[in-house]
Amino acid sequence: MAYRWDDDSTGLLGLFDDLVRCETRLYNALNDRLRERHGIVTSQFEVLRHVRDHPGSRVGDVAAAFAIGIGATSKGVDRLEKRGWVVRQANPSDRRSSLLALTEDGAALVDAAEATAGERLAELLAETFGESFAEHALPAVAQALSNLRSALERDDVGTPTG
Repeated sequence: MAYRWDDDSTGLLGLFDDLVRCETRLYNALNDRLRERHGIVTSQFEVLRHVRDHPGSRVGDVAAAFAIGIGATSKGVDRLEKRGWVVRQANPSDRRSSLLALTEDGAALVDAAEATAGERLAELLAETFGESFAEHALPAVAQALSNLRSALERDDVGTPTG
């Protein structure tokens, strides 16, 4: 049955509300813990992880990965660079762009922050769903959200236009 916007009996709008509010609250909870323990915020953590996990990324690649504007991404990378966590290196195949790399301090920071983020997420999920969530329900929930994200990215849905 196709979803009809004028009949939300399937609860899709409620699901949307729940997804958005959960994302915001989880993001903020991580933000608080990361700031407290490492002096960074969640957006910085995410960029550092991306640069670590995708060597040779450009600012545009980071922006595309997070579906945010290039200008905002560039400013965020500038702040990481000023803190000594990221460096811009000449791109040998395109003089107009640079490649991003973590410094040693940046690599150490993102590794420590990743442990903190994982710990905090585990706490929040265990408080809500119990200790067995990770073993039983998490794989199915993670797969469903991964499938949704992949479809949205594949179809270029929600990409900034400006």
